[in-house]
Amino acid sequence: MRRLGLLLLCTLVLAALAATTARAHSTPQIRAEQAHERAVVAQINTIGRNLEGVVQQYDGAQLELQRVKGSLHRNEYALHVARGNLHAAQHRLMSRLYSLYVNGAPSTIDVIAGAKSISQMIDRAESAQVLSNQDAELGRQALRFERNVQRKQRQLTKLKAKRQATVSALAAKKQQIDSALAEQKRLLTSIHTTISNLQEQERQREQQIAAAAAARLKAELAARRAAAAQAAAAQQSAPTPAPQAPSTSGVVAPPVSVPVANPGVGHPQAASIAMRYLGVPYVWGGSTPRGFDCSGLVMYVYAQLGISLAHFTGAQWSETMPISMSQAQPGDLVFFNGVSHVGIYIGGGQMINAPHTGSVVRIDSIGGFGSIDGFRRVP
Repeated sequence: MRRLGLLLLCTLVLAALAATTARAHSTPQIRAEQAHERAVVAQINTIGRNLEGVVQQYDGAQLELQRVKGSLHRNEYALHVARGNLHAAQHRLMSRLYSLYVNGAPSTIDVIAGAKSISQMIDRAESAQVLSNQDAELGRQALRFERNVQRKQRQLTKLKAKRQATVSALAAKKQQIDSALAEQKRLLTSIHTTISNLQEQERQREQQIAAAAAARLKAELAARRAAAAQAAAAQQSAPTPAPQAPSTSGVVAPPVSVPVANPGVGHPQAASIAMRYLGVPYVWGGSTPRGFDCSGLVMYVYAQLGISLAHFTGAQWSETMPISMSQAQPGDLVFFNGVSHVGIYIGGGQMINAPHTGSVVRIDSIGGFGSIDGFRRVP
């Protein structure tokens, strides 16, 4: 008895430590906030992808605008050159016209007078004509070049305005998306804070539940020790019954089948052992402290007591003895929903179980968990 008491006291201490360090399990409110969080993260990712596309378009528009500005710069230089050439041509024409106004056009006599030969006379006459034609053509070319440059300048100015409008529109769109993204990130931060607060509240609640369960198990252990000591004392003080004389009839009575009214004391230490694993994550098919499912937790806990149970709720139901709810003691098993779930009863209407994916090993009320199929005791 002392050994059992020492074992239970040690497991109670370990259970208290486990309850202190175990992370809070998921509640419907926490799961709802986490679902909201996932939706916001998905929306942030979508907005981010849209923003990336707009940024690329914005960068492309900026590049095109820089190219147009470069073309405008080069065209402005060409326009400057054209205006210089036109000005030079105009100055030459004006000088020519002024010379013609002052001196008059050279007459045939003027051209011939200076010639020393017929050949020279012809050359001088042709040179005067060519010079006049060149002056006129130079002016026309300068004027055409200026007009072409001015036309290109107007085209580039329009293109620049269009590119600037595109850049401005994309910049506005980028700012709008940036604002939406910032708002979603603020919302995500708020959700993170809410989840953290809810998890902290749940952790504190679980600590209180685990501490109360540990105190209750300790009290029940003390009560069991007292009852066992009282029963042992009563048995020692009871008179020894007199031996009965053997039957002389020669007829042996057949065995009588009597229902077992007392299924045994059970294994209360299983409840304390189970408390060590509060906070271990649920893992489908899990049967180790790295992760448990419901029947895996029961199998692992009872294996530490030297009792082999199958890793299957249906088999665990068959391997155990039926008891009533009033007979249920810590360490007994309680089954739910067509023997599809099992928990380890810890008294006070509570059990330790591994409920479902996304949760952890935790303490739950048996009244709010589902349809109870029955209580069973491990022999």
